[in-house]
Amino acid sequence: MTQVIVLPHVELCPEGTVIEAPQGESICDALLGAGIEIEHACEKSCACTTCHVVIREGFNSLEAAEELEEDLLDKAWGLEPTSRLSCQAKVGTTPLVVEIPRYTINMAREGKR
Repeated sequence: MTQVIVLPHVELCPEGTVIEAPQGESICDALLGAGIEIEHACEKSCACTTCHVVIREGFNSLEAAEELEEDLLDKAWGLEPTSRLSCQAKVGTTPLVVEIPRYTINMAREGKR
């Protein structure tokens, strides 16, 4: 199991938390499994940006993002150099520090298909 430190998020995880995730599990699934209800409007199919996270520590241990993920990230609110879609980034053996951005863009819900 790999330690994932989730930084405080005003709505989803006000106190922040530390969770354990198995290697190969997506960050999104790890968060959901810990009761952190991160939005995932496309049901984790890499078709939106609602599960966008910023990896504050451990980013270089993740496998590189594929082109589709990179294209979608360009549309994410608050994009940073260490941004990933949590449905695509898989936990490895290196501990991670994850920040869930304050806002997300849900293009389907906001009528911007």
